[in-house]
Amino acid sequence: MLQMRPGCECCDRDLPADARGAFVCSFECTFCADCAATVLKGACPNCGGGLTARPLRTGVMLAKYPAATSRTVKVAGCPAV
Repeated sequence: MLQMRPGCECCDRDLPADARGAFVCSFECTFCADCAATVLKGACPNCGGGLTARPLRTGVMLAKYPAATSRTVKVAGCPAV
């Protein structure tokens, strides 16, 4: 099950589990749409894998399986690709 991490690893923008705009790699590294497109150009800076839109978790399923609360942020931001 996806952790549904709460923020972008590059800019720390909030990424709610029930809203569009989050992108993940196969290791669940999580980035906002802006960083994924402009800074990272669709590639994860951690593993080199491709980024894809994270699915939504809403309603009863979000209540039953809440999103993660621990944030992962790169202090220096993400390197441009």
